[in-house]
Amino acid sequence: MNQPPSASATFDNLNRRQFLQYASLCIGSSIVSACANSNSEKITPSGLNKVTFGTNWLAQAEHGGFYQAIATGIYKNHGLDVTIKMGGPQVPSGTQLLMGGAVDFFMGFGIDAINAVAQSIPKITVAAIFQKDPQCIITHPNTAIKTLADLKGKPIYVSAAANVTYWPLLKAKYGFTDAQKRPYNFNPAPFLADKTSAQQGYITSEPFAVEKQGGIKPIVFLLADYGYPTYATTIETKKELVDKNPDLVTRFVDASIKGWYSYLENPQPGNDLIKKANPEMTDEQLAYSLTKLKEYGIVISDTAEKLGIGAMSEARWKLLFDNMVQSGITQSNVKYQDAFTLRFVNKGVEYYRA
Repeated sequence: MNQPPSASATFDNLNRRQFLQYASLCIGSSIVSACANSNSEKITPSGLNKVTFGTNWLAQAEHGGFYQAIATGIYKNHGLDVTIKMGGPQVPSGTQLLMGGAVDFFMGFGIDAINAVAQSIPKITVAAIFQKDPQCIITHPNTAIKTLADLKGKPIYVSAAANVTYWPLLKAKYGFTDAQKRPYNFNPAPFLADKTSAQQGYITSEPFAVEKQGGIKPIVFLLADYGYPTYATTIETKKELVDKNPDLVTRFVDASIKGWYSYLENPQPGNDLIKKANPEMTDEQLAYSLTKLKEYGIVISDTAEKLGIGAMSEARWKLLFDNMVQSGITQSNVKYQDAFTLRFVNKGVEYYRA
C-alpha cells in the first residue's frame, strides 16, 4: 500500500506544480509548431469522440470537476471519451503539448494566454473554471501584518516564474522591491526559520502543508483579492479546433462545467478517481483543498455566480491586459482579444444544472 507523503514532500510537489504551470510563459513560437495529429477526430466503437485533456500537475482537488465528469459519466453523456493526461515535473509545458497535438485541451491561465498572442501561438481560451487564481502569499502569525501592503520591505520567498506573473503587479501596486525577493527553492524550511519572512503558495495547498510541517497557522493573502485579476484553470485549445469543430468544443466545455457543479456538491466519485490516478493524494488534503475552493470563491464568484462556472467577460480580460501592460509584462499593442472567446460559456447557472 502506498504511504501518505510527508508534509514536506507534499509541499515540494505542489509548489513544483505551480512552477510548471507558469513555465509555458517562456515557450517561444518556434518551439511549439504543430506536428502531431490530435485525438479529437477519432471515434470509439461506441460512437464517442476521443478527447485528451492535459492538467498542470498530478491529480488533485483543484482538478476535481474534470475527474468527476469522467467518474459520473457526464463526459460520456456528451458523446465524449475523455482521457486526462496529468502534468508533472518531467512533463513538457501545456503549450508544447497542445500545439504538438499530444492533448486536445489544456489547463491554462489568463496571463499565459495573452502572452501566447504576443508570441503568435495559435491557441485560445474557451472557459475559465477558476474565477480567482489560487496563488497567495503566506506569512507567519504576526499581529504587525494586517494586509498585503504591510509586507513592503519584508523578505519574500518567490520563484523565478513570479517575475513574469504577479511580482511586477506587487511592485507597481504596493511598492515592493526586488531587494525583498529571496530565491524560492520549493522548500518551506527557509520561510519557517525566518519569522519575519513571507512566501508564495497556493491557497488550497501550501497553508495546509505549512501548518502540518511547521505547526503554525499562517496568515494567508489571496492575491486575487488584492488586485491580481488573472483567470486560472482555464480550458484552452487550438484555434484550429474551434474553427473546425465547435460542436466538440461546446460539448467538452459544457460537460466539464457540469462536472464541476457535481464535484462541488458530492466530490466522492471524482476523489476516488483522483486517488487512483495519484495514490499519494490523501483524503485530508482533498477535503482541505475543496473547502478552500469554496471558502475563497475560487470557482464560483464574480460573473460565474449568475452566468455559470467557466464564465468570462471582455471587461475582466481587459482589466488583466491593462494590469499586464502597466506592470511591464506585455506590450500595449498586443491584441489581447485574440486570447479568448466567449462563445462557449456564460449560458447561465440553470443551463448547467438542468
